Parts: sequence; C-alpha cells; structure tokens
Amino acid sequence: MYTIDLIRDILELKSCEVANYSQQITELVYDSRKVNQPEQSLFFALTAARDGHDFVNDAYQRGVRSFVVSRSVTFLESVSDVNVLFVDDVLQALQSLAVYHRLTFQGQLVGIAGSNGKSVVKEWLFQLLSIDKKVYQSPKSYNSQLGVALSLWNLSNHYDIALIEAGISEPGEMERLQALIQPEIGVFTNIGLAHAQNFESKSAKLQEKLKLFRESKALIAASKYISPGMIPEHMELYQWGDQQSDYVCLERVELLSNSSVLQISIDQVSYTFEIPFTDKASIENILTCFTFMSYMAYAPAVIIERLKQLRQLEMRLQLKKGIGNSSLIDDSYSNDLASLQISLDFLAQQNQHSKKTLILSDMDGLASSEKLQEKLRAILSRTSISRMIWVGTAYPWLSDLNGLDVTLYHSTDDLLANLDVLAIKDETVLIKGGRTYLFEQIVQRLTLRSHGTVLEINLNALSHNLMHYRSMIPNDVKLMAMVKAFSYGSGSFEVANLLQFSKVDYLTVAFADEGVELRMGGITLPIMVLSPDSDTFQTLLQYDLEPEVYSMRFLNQFIDFLKDNNRKAYKIHVKLDTGMHRLGFLPTEVEGLIDRLNQQEEVRVQSCFTHLVASGDSKQDEYTQYQIDTYATAVAKLEQGIGYSFIKHVANTSAIVRWPQAHFDMVRLGIGLYGVDMDSDGSQLEKVSTLQTTVTQLKELPKTETVGYDRKGILTRDSRIATVKIGYADGYNRKFGYGVGKMKINNQLVPTVGTICMDMCMLDVTDIEVKEGDIVEVFPDIMQASQDIGTIPYELLVNISSRVKRVYYFE
Repeated sequence: MYTIDLIRDILELKSCEVANYSQQITELVYDSRKVNQPEQSLFFALTAARDGHDFVNDAYQRGVRSFVVSRSVTFLESVSDVNVLFVDDVLQALQSLAVYHRLTFQGQLVGIAGSNGKSVVKEWLFQLLSIDKKVYQSPKSYNSQLGVALSLWNLSNHYDIALIEAGISEPGEMERLQALIQPEIGVFTNIGLAHAQNFESKSAKLQEKLKLFRESKALIAASKYISPGMIPEHMELYQWGDQQSDYVCLERVELLSNSSVLQISIDQVSYTFEIPFTDKASIENILTCFTFMSYMAYAPAVIIERLKQLRQLEMRLQLKKGIGNSSLIDDSYSNDLASLQISLDFLAQQNQHSKKTLILSDMDGLASSEKLQEKLRAILSRTSISRMIWVGTAYPWLSDLNGLDVTLYHSTDDLLANLDVLAIKDETVLIKGGRTYLFEQIVQRLTLRSHGTVLEINLNALSHNLMHYRSMIPNDVKLMAMVKAFSYGSGSFEVANLLQFSKVDYLTVAFADEGVELRMGGITLPIMVLSPDSDTFQTLLQYDLEPEVYSMRFLNQFIDFLKDNNRKAYKIHVKLDTGMHRLGFLPTEVEGLIDRLNQQEEVRVQSCFTHLVASGDSKQDEYTQYQIDTYATAVAKLEQGIGYSFIKHVANTSAIVRWPQAHFDMVRLGIGLYGVDMDSDGSQLEKVSTLQTTVTQLKELPKTETVGYDRKGILTRDSRIATVKIGYADGYNRKFGYGVGKMKINNQLVPTVGTICMDMCMLDVTDIEVKEGDIVEVFPDIMQASQDIGTIPYELLVNISSRVKRVYYFE
C-alpha cells in the first residue's frame, strides 16, 4: 500500500507540503476530468500542449487532495488540507513511481515493440495464455512514456505474466521505456515506415527499438527483421522465417477465400493448420505468437488448437447508432479493469441520452481474486450508469451496488434470448466483454442496419488536431469550434461531445435546427447560430442559442420579439462586413448600430466578429491586413459607443496559423479541426474522416464489352471489374466517373469505369489482387480528389449522405 510518506521517500523529495502523511494512494491521475477515487488519487500536473498546473483547482474541486507539481500554484497555497510534492520533472516523477512498483512484480514481464502489430500481438497472446495463466496486459494502446507508466502502476502479483507494449516516435525515447519496463522476454513484431522521418535511417530506427530488450534473456522475432549479430551475446534469439535454420520455419502458405493454410516445421517436425486470416500482417502476427508460445514450452498441437480460435480484432472503441434511437459503444473484444475504466470514461463523455446502460461480462481471474472483485465493485459503484446487464458468475455483491439496477445472465445466449425484454431504447449502451463471451453477437443485434458504406471518424485524430491549433494560441485566447453542416459531414453530438469534454469555449452552427440537435444531445456549451431567421426566434430562446446579428432589419425584428416575450440582455453576436460582402454591418453602419443598441435593453453584445476572405493566400496578405485593421477600428468604436466590453474574434483556421496578430479574444477553428489544411502541407494534422465501402462483385470482361449506363465505360483490354457499394446518392459526385475518381484497395489506387450510378459504381482492378468483400477507401487523398473535379474538400465532406453510417472510433 502506498502512502504519501512512502511516495515522498521513493521520489527522494527535498521539498513538500504535507497535510496527511498517511494518506493512501491507489490512483495516479493526470486529467482532472477523469477522477474516480479522489480521496485516494495523486494528481500529476503534467506540462504538454496544456499545462496541468492550470487544472489543479479543477482536480481539487473533484475531491483530490494530493498533488505532484513542478512549480508553485497560487490556489494550493490558499488551502491547508492538501499534500503537495514538488519535483523538477512531473513526468519523470510519475515514471519513477512506476519503476518502483514494477520491481515489486514477481511474475514474468514481456515487452512488445515494433512499428506495427504491437496491440494485436499483445491481445492475441493474452487470449492464448489466459486459458491457463493469469495474464495482465497494458490497456488499449497505452505504449507512450505516460501510457507505459500508467500501465505498470496497475500491475499486481495476482498475475503470472504481464504483456507491456512500448511505442516510440523519436530517438532517445526507448531508453526511458526500457528503464520503466525492464522486460525479461522481448517480442518484436516488425519494422515499417511509421515515424521514419524522425530517424536517420531504417537501421537507426530498428536499433532504437531494440534498446527495449538490451537486458532481456530472450527475444522472439522474424529472422528477416532481426539477426543474431544485432542483439547482445547473453540473449537467446527465437526466430521464425522461411529458412530451415529458423526456430519456426514457414514452409508453405496457401491462401483460401477466407482463411489460410500454413505449413511450418519446428524441431524438424512439420505441422499443417488453417487460420481464419488471409492478409500478410495477420499471418506474420500469428507466426510471432506461435514462436512465443513455443518458447513458453507449449506443445505445437496445443498452440495450433488455440490459434484457430483467434479472430480479427477491432482495437478501438466504436460509437455507433443503435436500434430504438440508442447509441452503442462497442468495446466487445476485451475486458479487464484498466480498459473498463477507459471505456467508462468515454461513456461519461456521452450526453445524448440521460439513460446509460453497461453490458458487461465476467473477467478472467475475477472469481479467484477477492482483491479484483473489490476493485471492480468500487469502479461500478461510482459510475453514472443507470443499469448494468451482467453476463457470467452471479457474485453476491452484484446485488449491492449503490442502488444500481442489475440484471444477471449466466451466458451470452441467455442474454440474446431475452434482448427484447430488456427494451433498449433512448439510451447510450456500453458493450464490454471478454473475447470468449462473443459479445459481437449483441452488437450485431443492437446496431441500426445500413448498407456497406461507412464513414469512419477518428476521434483521437480530431482531438489531436484540436490540440495542434490550441498550441498556437495564447492561454487567454478562447477557442470556438465550427460544427456547422453536420460537423463538415463528420457528425453532430458525437463530435460536439468530444469538443465539450475538451473544454472548447464555443460551438458554432449554421442553422438553429443544428443547435437544437446539439442541445437534445446533451451539449451545454454556448452555441452561436450563423444564419438565423425570424421563423426560428422562439427556437433560439427555447434552446438557449445565440444568434449572429448582421443587419439593422434583423436586429429590430429580434428586439421586438424579445420585448413581446419579456426577455432582457439576450446574447447576440454582431457580424461586421470588412470585405466578404455576404452578411454583416458595413463599417459605415457602426454609428447607427451603436445608437440602436443604446436605445434598448433586450439584447447584449456577447461578441463582434468578421470573416477574413483570403487569410490563407499570401498573395492577398495586403487585403487581409486591411480587413484586420478595418475590423479593429470599427470594433473599438462599437465598444466605446455601447460602453462595455465583449469578445472579439477574426481568425479562422488559416489565420490561426498565419495571422497571430488577428487572434484577439477568440479564434474560430473550422476545417482544420477535421484534418484538412487548405493552405499548407497539413503534415501536423491527422486524418479524421475515412469514407469506406466494399467490393460487392468481381467480373472478368473481354475488351469488347462496355461497363455502365449508355455503354460509356469503354474497355481497352480484357479487364477485371469490381462493383462497389457507393454512388451519387451517397454523396460520391458523378464527375468522378470515367476514370476521374481514384479509390484505394489493398493499398493500390484504381480508377472508376463508366458512369457513377445512384447506389454503386465500378472500378478497374485488373492490375491488383482483390477479392469480393475487400475494403475500399473512397477518398485516399481528399485534397487531390477535390482538385480532380474542380471543387474543394469542404464540398466532398459535407455532401456525404446521411444514409452513410457514421462510426466513431476512440483509441
């Protein structure tokens, strides 16, 4: 058990202010929004894109009383019931505590590194080993400097073996991770292109990754990646490859339609078995797992039988639309305490339904560990869920969870048989289960049906892009996020929930009904409406939406309406027209605006803004400066004239980057949030939206045939044609026909053939390997795609039809 006094000694602190030396610590917290056991939490004020010291007060208000800081915090000096530990480097202090705890672990610790496949290999090894061992694995993709430290903190001697993933992006990082993990056994998956730009060469990157294993006694890897001369002499190397000298030799691979047949030899004995995968990456991961299990002294026949049970994994949380107007959070492939807490945190961010349900399975090792049961009971007792549906052992304490409505089922089949009785409707449902419980069957039953085209929205990428732009503005400058037009096609409350959780200051929509949808989805942030009209005045008031005011006529109409409804000081946002010449008061109209505002008390100016017309175009910099100067003069006159201050904002996405002098009090982040940078290479942004469909059918056609309507798809050679499930009714523009559009299948670009149909189109796949059911990426490069048909990425994104299912991922 860790106390503040012990932690002080572990960190060898010379400076601290402690109110309670005996305070026990069980939770390490770095995000003030994710405090679960405040009285036993130690808050680390990490400094990254945002300074954790600025959120100490938030953590205190949530009940935290113990803090690790690297500088004085005024708030902490004003309270007396806190434990404050002063360190030079907060992250290093957290890692030092994690190292101390790691060294108390008496089981085997396995470190997993590589460019790709780390999480899949870790999860598969967990499944393979859990049948007869108690196995701990680092949650999700917790493989960074922070993630590894947090993973190690949850280790306990309840487990026989621990699987810890390590990821790096720059030189020098792996040495710190090695000091943290100190793996006895190493698993290396592969070396690829990820983060190649940060290393001198592929060899340099490989050497950096191998530093994780420098003190390990054994390493499992493919011989094509690692040779004996690359590792220390003391280390045993267990390789798989296609050479007879390899520990596991791959003699033959036969690809079938939905599976592969592998023939391998080990100790000069051949074995042939079938696995439910056909892609190269999965086959490599299977062989890595086989080699590891053989090293762990499992018989080949046992390994093969267990390998047959593995399935392709979805390593990310998925947010989907469910039946009965419900929202589903699909995390149905793994279940342990650490990943459960991550999933519950994500559930807590969802505000679209007041009712929240958890469907949860039993966990490996839970029945034999009272300590694990007590931890799970504590987690469940402090959640905000309305009801829990439990599948597995009926532990007595399940009926005593602070009044939580609990329904028990012995098996997944029992639950499925009673699914209609549970009446899932108007609620958010988190589905969290161990692999053996096959909870994907529940997901399939509860998911709202749609055709095979899906728009995947990566919420991690969206969060990254938000932090990227946030890092460019001063701490005292507010941030308004544009969520108009269905968040540029990405979704409504699903995106707004993340933005609200990320503490943006304002949201902006184009029309009042978009704002209503956000309010109905539980969004409480201030919302500005860009294009209101008199028909929506009642809606504005009912849902607390703040209108843009752009003309004297509109202002007078709104004031009259407010008078009739006895409303005072309603917030408005004044639009100045400094050059866009679309909507807004001209600078010459500011005097009249001042007079009118001073004659009434129904409205109060919340902000005043203008729209820059070409802030990303260096050729128009002189005009952009003119707009900024014109705005500054007009807004100063307005502020002086009405006698009070308000928020001033000018900068759009491009101006955030190029015009820091135009940041004023707030900036407006639009298309950049969604991963599209119109004015630079966008190398710092991450792709948020991926439009995908599937190959429905393949045909071999002679060059004498034609493809599509009006016989306009002319073939110049014997061709293989793929029909895919997307057409102009889904938002795929008809201009992409006749080879203009390029999609990606198996990492290869292929052109369209003939016309774009309403629900489908055809691709020429003659030159690539492809099979029915393969995934097709519709816009591999959305900037290039928009240029190909003479438009902009905005149009392609917002025109993706609402009938295309949106699936939201959170890693």
